[in-house]
Amino acid sequence: MTVQQEALAGGEALEVWIDQDLCTGDGICAQYAPEVFELDIDGLAYVKGSGDELLQAPGATVPVPLPLLTDVVDSARECPGECIHVRRVADRVEVYGPDAE
Repeated sequence: MTVQQEALAGGEALEVWIDQDLCTGDGICAQYAPEVFELDIDGLAYVKGSGDELLQAPGATVPVPLPLLTDVVDSARECPGECIHVRRVADRVEVYGPDAE
C-alpha cells in the first residue's frame, strides 16, 4: 500500500502548504480549490486560513477539509511549479506533492 493509500484509508488528518519560492502563479490551485488556495496581489498562491485570510508566513499550513481532498490533491498533481505539499499531520510525512514517496 502506498503512503497516499494509507493516508486515505486511515482517514488521517492532512494539511497543505505552498512553497512560494517555487510558485509560478498559474493559479491552477485556486481554480481547483478556491476554498483552500488564493492568488495574492504579488501573483503567488497562498493557503487560506479561517475567515479566508491568506496565510503568508513561509510554510504556513491549513487542514485539508475531507470534502475538498480530491481538489487539493489534483492541485498538487497539476501544479506546474510543484510547490503544493500535502502531508499527514501526525508525522508530517508528505503524501502528495513533490516530496511524496
